[in-house]
Amino acid sequence: MAALSIAFEAPDNHGGNAVTARKPIDFAHLAGQTKGDKDIEIAVLQLFSRQARSVLQELAVADQASMRVISGRLKGSADAVGAYNVSAAAEALENGQCDSAVLAKLSAAVVEAENFILKLCR
Repeated sequence: MAALSIAFEAPDNHGGNAVTARKPIDFAHLAGQTKGDKDIEIAVLQLFSRQARSVLQELAVADQASMRVISGRLKGSADAVGAYNVSAAAEALENGQCDSAVLAKLSAAVVEAENFILKLCR
């Protein structure tokens, strides 16, 4: 019976393993970009979240040259909203480090940022 409850309960990962020690979004930077307008912040973060997910899908089928261009686009938008973990991972890919470890790190950073944004939007 204990195995069933373990299998179907949500994991207790509120302190989980972050990709880095930094928060997924730098609020001070974001506030500077949006002049402190919270509605615009939420809209921009939601747009970033959708774009980041779309970029991951594009990267899954891209060749190496396309990966560099696509990751550069993601890096720019991540920098704009203060998602510096995503930006750093995208920069590595943009610089030609196109291996599975770099892609995994980018995916983890995007998922971490998405989850953080979803919690903000509740």
